[in-house]
Parts: sequence; C-alpha cells; structure tokens
Amino acid sequence: MKTEHMTEDEKVLHGMGYAQELHRRMGAFQNFAISFSIICILSGGFGSFPIALSSGGGFSLTIGWLVGGAFALIVAASLGQIASSYPTAGGLYHWSSILGGRFWGWATAYVNLLGLLFVVPAVNVFLYLISKDLFFGAVLGWDVSTWSQTTQIVSVAAITAVQALLNHFGIKITTMLTDFSGYMIFVVTVLLIGMFVMAAPSLDVGRAFAFVNNTGAAGGGVAPESSPLMAFVIGLLYPLFTITGFDASAHTSEETKDARNTVPRGMLHAVLWSILFGFALIISMILAIPDLKAAAATGWNSFNELFIAAILSSFLGKILLLAVILSNFICALAAVTSTSRMIYAFARDDGLPFSGLLKSVSPKHRTPVAAIWATAILTSLLTAITTPLGAFAALSTGSAMYLYISYGMPIMAGFFAEGKTWTTYGPFRLGGLSKPFAIIVAIGTVVTIIAGHVFVPSIEADAVAKTGFVPGLGYYTIGFLIFLGVLWFGLENKRFKGPPVGDEIAKRQALIAAQEKALEAG
Repeated sequence: MKTEHMTEDEKVLHGMGYAQELHRRMGAFQNFAISFSIICILSGGFGSFPIALSSGGGFSLTIGWLVGGAFALIVAASLGQIASSYPTAGGLYHWSSILGGRFWGWATAYVNLLGLLFVVPAVNVFLYLISKDLFFGAVLGWDVSTWSQTTQIVSVAAITAVQALLNHFGIKITTMLTDFSGYMIFVVTVLLIGMFVMAAPSLDVGRAFAFVNNTGAAGGGVAPESSPLMAFVIGLLYPLFTITGFDASAHTSEETKDARNTVPRGMLHAVLWSILFGFALIISMILAIPDLKAAAATGWNSFNELFIAAILSSFLGKILLLAVILSNFICALAAVTSTSRMIYAFARDDGLPFSGLLKSVSPKHRTPVAAIWATAILTSLLTAITTPLGAFAALSTGSAMYLYISYGMPIMAGFFAEGKTWTTYGPFRLGGLSKPFAIIVAIGTVVTIIAGHVFVPSIEADAVAKTGFVPGLGYYTIGFLIFLGVLWFGLENKRFKGPPVGDEIAKRQALIAAQEKALEAG
C-alpha cells in the first residue's frame, strides 16, 4: 500500500486491521449533529414527558433531568476516551472485545444491537402517534379514532423504508439532513420555549422543583404505585430515554475526519447542549401547565393536551408542530444510520448470521446497503410484533436500558484494563477521572436496570383482553438472556473469533489493500 498518500485516519484504521471502505465525508459539526439528532429533545423529551410527570411531578422533570443528564455526560466522556483510542464503526463492540475479551465484546454487540433496534421503532411509533393525534386529529380535524393497529404498523413500516432509502444513497444525504436537523432543533426549541412561557398562567418557577408522588392512579396509571424514592428512580427514565443514542458519533467514526479528536467532542457536545436546551424547555412546559396534579392524572395524554392548549392555537404553533414531526423523522433516520453501521461492523468480524451479506458495501454509494435494509426490516417487524401488545412504552424503556448497559460494558472493561492491557491511548484522556467515572457509570447502569424493570408500561385494556399478556420489560430481558446463552454456548463460542488483534492485523494488510482497490474501481 502507498502509505505516503494515506490520511492519519486511514493509518489508524489500518492499524486496527480494517479497510477504509466507507466515505469520510463527516466533519466536526456533522459528527455532532448525528448524535444530537438522535438524542432529539423534541422526540424523547416529548414522548417520555408523561413518565416523569406521572412519577415525581415537577421534581422528576427538572432535578431528574439534571441528574440523568449529568450521568449521560459522564458516560459520554468515558466512551469518548475509548473512542479516541479506537475510532471504528464497531464502536462499543470493538472496544469491549479489545479491552475485555472475545465474549465480552460479542455480548456487548448483541446488547447494543438490541437497544439500537428498539430506538428506531420507538421513535417512529411516536412520530406516527403525534402525526395522527396532533396533526391529522387536532389540526386538520380528521376523525382518527378509526385508525387501526394495522394502520400504525403499515405507516411505521413505510416511514422506516423512506429512512432506509435515504441511507442507501449515501452518507452525504444523511449528513445534510442531520445537519439541518441540528440547527432546526435549536431554533424550534427556542420558539417553543417562548410560546410555552407566553401561555403560562403564572411564572411560579417553584412548582418546577416540587416533588409529588404521582405514581399509580394519581398519574393516570403510567407508573406503578411506588414509594417516593422509587418514584424518583422511575422518573429518571425520562432523561435516560431522551439523552441516548449519542454513540452514533462513534458508529460513524470511519466516515468522520480526524476521528480520534472529533468523535469524543461530538458525543460530549451533543449531550451537553441537549441537557441545557432540554432543561429550559422543561421549565417552560411546566409553567404552561395550569395544574400539574390534574395534568399528571391524564396519564399518557398529558403532553398532547399541553401541546394542543399552549401551542396549536396559533399559526406559528402549527408550523412548529410540522418541525417537531420532521425532527422526529430525522431522529429515526439517524438511528437507522447508527444501527446499520453497528450491524456492518459486527458482521465484518463474522459476528452475525448472514455476515457475508451484511458486511458488503456498495461500490457506488459506499454505504452498507444490506445492513441498512436489515435494520429497516427488523425494526418494522418489532413494530408489528409489539403494536398489538400495546408495548410502545416497553420499547422506549428497553431502548434506554439496553443502550446504557451496552455503554457500561466497554467502560467497565476499560476500568480493569487501563494501565495493564490498555496502554495505547488517543488524544482525548480523562486522566485521574477515568476510574471514578467508570464506578459512577456502573452504579448508574444498575439504577437504570432497576428503573426499567420496575416501570410497568401503560397498555390498552382491549390489548390485555385480546392477548392476556402484560408486555413488561422483564419478558424481553429474560428471553434475550436465554437467546444469548443458547447462541454463545451452542455455536458462537467455537466459531466467533472477534476483531483482529496482534499478528492477525498484520496478516490482513494485503486483504485491506485489495478491498480498497476494488471499491475505488467501483
């Protein structure tokens, strides 16, 4: 290979045993924007608003947001340190494999993949619901009461197909849209804050920090009746569901310029700005609610009723609703990007069924086309399976829980490997904060698991009557653990080799040159 013509990014990637197959088109803002678009405070910040209001009231919305946000920032900093050392599309999976061993990396990949596969349908279902209830119902005045579960399944599948098509035709289109979304989220958030404040009956900010245990019937049955402490813990699902998916910056490392510096900054800035703008938005929303306790009693309808009363009465409000709908579409678009890159990277090391197909890259578009469409198909199937069970809340909670578990896995591997087997670092370092941060991540991950399994999603009475099944998150977790155990001990323990290390990296250099030459030939 002609190393004199290689960029530093390509040299780093070759040094980890991988070819530069994807286009490096993304700069610092693009890398930030893809994570900021997935976090999207106009998506999770609205969709999971009732969880916090119906658990600890204003206190869970504000203090809970700051506590969860601070935790997310620590997680992002800890992941950023590892990403600076190993900037690959495999991200979490690759890091866990290098720092914690073959099984730890394999398990991380499946946990992360499950969390990512939950994100896309969770966002797209919320996109469908606000389009149905707020745009078609409240704005256009259509009778949406007759829209069926089949309508939801087909609509979400169509939305996902469009997102897959945009990903199919190249990272340039996706980055243009996520760049636009990054600016749009800032502007729309500021305008919504102004409108919520103008709609406020009073400016009594003290209500925003008052704790009220709204679990059980007081909160419309959103959360199970719990102690004050558990009410606060359940409320933490609000920021943790919203401020997640920022590992997208890492999953697009191989499409980012100066990845060792850019990726850590992209994750940190995406989380930090989401915390700050999200907090201001939350305060304004609380101010716009005349009676917090009465709003909590409406359960899952609390956000819709607030938005209709405070925003949709004006022409500007209707325009902002369209912007919120578009931001949710781009949020899921970016999630498809992130998920497909994770599938591609894991398949590149033969970690998935049909890896030969899933690791293929289109010479024309330089995108992992098979991984993109696998993402679309699997997430659409998840929607079809969970919709009849009324399990949207389980999807949302599961995405947060499994993603944060997958974030914690390489961080804990790094905790034990740092200074021992992990001695090569990137330019972004935490120094003396590294190990304390890892301990905080471990504790926070346990709290997230507890919150996820205590929280019982609200479900339609007719769904229970038809299925006799309450779609609690524990069912997914138990089934997933059984699946992993059977798969690893039955097959993967003997077959799966993991990412290249040691002498295997040197052996791959000729293959890397051939792969890159073939792609350049188109």
